[in-house]
Amino acid sequence: MASILITGANGQLGNELRDLSKQFYGYDFTFTDVDSLDITNPGSTSEFIRNLRPDWMVNCAAYNLVDKAETEPETAMLINGSAVKNITEAISGTECRLIHVSTDYVYDGNSNLPYDENVIANPQSAYGRSKLAGEKYALLHPGSMIIRTAWLYSSYGNNFVKTMLRYGAERDSLRVVFDQTGTPTYAADLAGAIMSIISGVIRNHFAFKAGVYNYSNEGVCSWYDFAVEIIKEAGLTCQVNPVLSKDYQQAAKRPSYSVMDKNKIKENYNINIPHWRTSLLKCLKVIK
Repeated sequence: MASILITGANGQLGNELRDLSKQFYGYDFTFTDVDSLDITNPGSTSEFIRNLRPDWMVNCAAYNLVDKAETEPETAMLINGSAVKNITEAISGTECRLIHVSTDYVYDGNSNLPYDENVIANPQSAYGRSKLAGEKYALLHPGSMIIRTAWLYSSYGNNFVKTMLRYGAERDSLRVVFDQTGTPTYAADLAGAIMSIISGVIRNHFAFKAGVYNYSNEGVCSWYDFAVEIIKEAGLTCQVNPVLSKDYQQAAKRPSYSVMDKNKIKENYNINIPHWRTSLLKCLKVIK
């Protein structure tokens, strides 16, 4: 029986993995969050992992307060960087495979072509720098896979979709940036991809190939396009108005373009990725 440890289990992706785990019989899942496993503590992390001896780890734990990270870079680096070092040191010398979740914010956002995994990372924010540090620590373990994702949302937690639904019901109009382009990712789809990889490797359907991978839903849109679709599909009458990033001040610099090339994960792991509009409809049904 494969033992799978999920850290950061109370977040969007962790909760989706918890839901999905009920469909995977014969696997032994352990779900932890900071209250049961503080991965920033090297001693307790080492002890916990040594006792559990997982075959797989999925690290969903993250400091993802993008703007706050600009004034709390040490905290962001502790959770997104040093904590990953604690994990890789704890699984060093074992056969444990690590799937570590990262972000499109490691890219500089200056491209006009989809980013593939060979592009040299050049983060423009404290959050992005902390996540890149975590990637480097994760790759110290030979059995590590990094999955960079973007614009994550879910029926769980706080995210753009739920914010738009709330504001759209409360207000007559909204201002949303239209000069930042990327692709939304439904956390349930990412959870499905992760479990497809784990189960596929366990069943010898394909070989585990370590390294860096991109995953988001298919398609391209701006935050404005995304907001318009959310409001429309939710049946709300709120007017969504486009605004330039420079007129919507935020502490951290966002990538103006963060569309990612997903061919590597699709080809290596036979992953089918839905279009973002299809997945948004699925999520909205769950939220309702």
